[in-house]
Amino acid sequence: MTRSRRIPKPTPAELDLLRALWQLGPATVKQVHEAQQRERPDLTYATVLRLLQVMHGKGLLSRDESQRSHVYAAAQRQGSLQEKLLGDMIHKVFAGSARDLVMAALRSGTVSDDERDEIQRFLEETRHD
Repeated sequence: MTRSRRIPKPTPAELDLLRALWQLGPATVKQVHEAQQRERPDLTYATVLRLLQVMHGKGLLSRDESQRSHVYAAAQRQGSLQEKLLGDMIHKVFAGSARDLVMAALRSGTVSDDERDEIQRFLEETRHD
């Protein structure tokens, strides 16, 4: 029996770099660093390089070494990793209850009116399926 390799959960700093790579697509360290500079001017090139190397070692990224500047890419699609992390959070924080997660989000005041409208439309559309 073969077991699929379990991808570890990224740290918050790793998630920041994954978001950049999902937006940029495959990119060099320099490109990722430049993209992150807008949000985090204190982030050094060396830190980005080290994080990308660690993430590659953990299996979070693939790396193309065919060019002088290595090109990194996310090993998982954004939606796939988000769904996995969401499932873990629902299990750990909300005792497996997606309803409790949704209710907490709606009660927290962090959901805008536009987001509420979008959620309502989605619920109405899927109810008729």
